[in-house]
Order: sequence, then C-alpha cells, then structure tokens
Amino acid sequence: MADDWRKAELSSRERALCAFAERLTRAPGRMDRGALDELRAQGLDDVALHEAAQIVAYFNYINRVADALHVDLEPDMPGYPPPG
Repeated sequence: MADDWRKAELSSRERALCAFAERLTRAPGRMDRGALDELRAQGLDDVALHEAAQIVAYFNYINRVADALHVDLEPDMPGYPPPG
C-alpha cells in the first residue's frame, strides 16, 4: 500500500479516505464539497471528516517541516523505533 493504495485490498470506505488524503495533499486548493460528500456516502460524519482532515494536514505539515530542515530519515524508518 505504501507504493500505491489503488493496488491494495481496501474497503470502499478506505479507498474514499485514501482518495481524500491524496487530493488534499496534491491539490488542496481544489477541495470541494464533492470530496466531503464522497466520504459522507461511506458513512463518515462531521467528526470523522474533521479527524481525517486533521490527520492528513498534520502529516503534510510535518513532512514539509522535515523537508525544510533537511531532516534525514532514520535508517530503519518502517520499524522505528529500532528494535532493542
């Protein structure tokens, strides 16, 4: 899933969330009510929509901070913190 969420076995709800996250990340200025309506159609309420937006925004924010400060990833990042 890390390479392409479209190839992963996901529920329709998970797919809608991934599409929302990708759209908010790549084209935040083009977000519209349709994007939220797609999530509502999958059963998400306003609280869940807010949480989804906050989580996506946080990861985008922290990645930009890391990029700006040239933070190197840990060598064992998928298993961070390193075992032991």
